[in-house]
Amino acid sequence: MIELEHATKKYGAIYGLRDVTLHIGRGETVGLLGRNGAGKTTALNLITGYFPPTEGTVRIGGMDMLESARACRHMIGYLPERPPLYDEMTTEEYLRFVCELREVTAKAIPAHVEEILTLCGLQETRGRLLGHLSKGYRQRAGIAQALCGSPEILILDEPTVGLDPKQTVEIRELIRRLKADHTVVFSSHILSEVQQLCSRVIILDGGRMVRDFDRNIPETGTLRIRLKIAGDEETVMPRLQHLDKDIRAERLPAEENGVTEARLVMETGGNEGAATDRVFRMLAGAGIPVRMMRAEKETLEEVFLRETDRNNE
Repeated sequence: MIELEHATKKYGAIYGLRDVTLHIGRGETVGLLGRNGAGKTTALNLITGYFPPTEGTVRIGGMDMLESARACRHMIGYLPERPPLYDEMTTEEYLRFVCELREVTAKAIPAHVEEILTLCGLQETRGRLLGHLSKGYRQRAGIAQALCGSPEILILDEPTVGLDPKQTVEIRELIRRLKADHTVVFSSHILSEVQQLCSRVIILDGGRMVRDFDRNIPETGTLRIRLKIAGDEETVMPRLQHLDKDIRAERLPAEENGVTEARLVMETGGNEGAATDRVFRMLAGAGIPVRMMRAEKETLEEVFLRETDRNNE
């Protein structure tokens, strides 16, 4: 559906994107994560045809963006970070105008606009000037214009930036509804948002793609076990730290008096079950009174920080 082959974008001597190869299939919901300046917006601009690549190829639906720009753009609805709204138009006037630009037939426009107003929850604003709408409704209007012409692909650049918590929840729910019928690619620096909405996560850093995985964080071969142990820290932590030379013990904030909370970190050798059993036997053998023992998965935040820190070493 969307293909970048060795795509590079330079602004003078500065790289916005470096040799990125990326394939996104029909129906996927993909989140681009990265720090400010990582290349997220540049990648979206190449996909939408807003900029041509300096090197490499961009294909949409199997068509080269440079050779078949018009046909490619008909397949894409785009919400830039700042929605392209005309404040002197009403919501309905604006959507009719965008439909005309997107070459929707005049006969089909009224029903199409009505469908979009309903889907985006904009019925009550249809006769209001866009310049008088709240930030949340303006963002909805921005998504609505991206839907004009029934594109197969939606590209959303920071769709919840600047919204209050209630508006953020509403826009996320809208994206959930849209991804049932569209291929969705959006950029964000909110890790929880990406993990909630996306089936796939791509991390960019310094213009390069440094990680590509589904939202279920892949196993890394590292086992992390959270413990609650009866006893004070001064007694318990030295015993944990000397369990085994291959196990690292980290102290965690305790919520109860007389209880130590800690995390053990070790390599599994590819067998998490055997490693967990080994830890349990060592704790029992050392006479350490365990109240709670739970394996923990690595978080998206930890993956993001590790990958971006590694890229900047």
